[in-house]
Amino acid sequence: MTYLKKIVYSLIFFIICSQVVAQNNSFNGFSEDETVLYTMNKQVGQFVRRFNMEEDPYGKRLPENDSKYHNNQLREEMLPIMFDTYNPRTSGKLKQYFIDDVTDEENPVYLNFLDKNWYAEVSATFMANGDEVNIILFLTLEEENLGSKWIISNVYYSYFPNLFPPTEDSIHQQYFLHPQSHELDFMNLHRALDDPSHIELYASNNYRPDYLSLFFYQMKKGQLKFKEIDSVKFHFFQIENWYFELSYFNRNDTNSGWLISNLKFVNNEEKKELIKSYKLCAIDQ
Repeated sequence: MTYLKKIVYSLIFFIICSQVVAQNNSFNGFSEDETVLYTMNKQVGQFVRRFNMEEDPYGKRLPENDSKYHNNQLREEMLPIMFDTYNPRTSGKLKQYFIDDVTDEENPVYLNFLDKNWYAEVSATFMANGDEVNIILFLTLEEENLGSKWIISNVYYSYFPNLFPPTEDSIHQQYFLHPQSHELDFMNLHRALDDPSHIELYASNNYRPDYLSLFFYQMKKGQLKFKEIDSVKFHFFQIENWYFELSYFNRNDTNSGWLISNLKFVNNEEKKELIKSYKLCAIDQ
């Protein structure tokens, strides 16, 4: 079942549940099934609004003049259920430290949907030479005119690293052009060009292959063809000293929908290393 179908079926299921006659359990006038439907974060935008206390637990948008809007006391009550409570990485003391930080009365922190310091990670199936392959696309927001748009910032395809395997220094030193090559009109270039398997070793020591360009090239040449999206998650770096991951959970309880699935206390330098290690951008930041 594709990722999109899973989301659609999940929403249909919860809508049906909300129409069932209330059972014995209820909460604030809602049946148990209705409570699950209303409290789950059905969309990423809804997660952001609830994180900021711009929407109440039952989907009501809060105007800025409402006493509940950006109310940090209410955020302290709301935020604990916006974590994956089944995951030990997001259910310990670190979670409480995070909540204390973002709801601090003197310096509260809110998420900004238009902030570029968050990334989408899209796992998708493509066809390559008749075989299904998994490719991960990373996307981020970019300003355009008076608005913004999602752009592909990088790609991970296991085939690409095989084209540029790590090379030991002793091997690297065997492939070079003599500093006097210009005196021979670079006739020795044939040594590099006749052996394409090592051609990247004749580039700068700082050379790094651009996988995003390779992906675009293969798509243009028809060597890769998109089939379907398998899953989506998000990486947030907006909050100072913190990183968290947002994933979708399809459960029949109130701890469902888009939830924080990973949480780390990190400084700005560590965030840069995370962005590199997760390959979120094609260019080092």
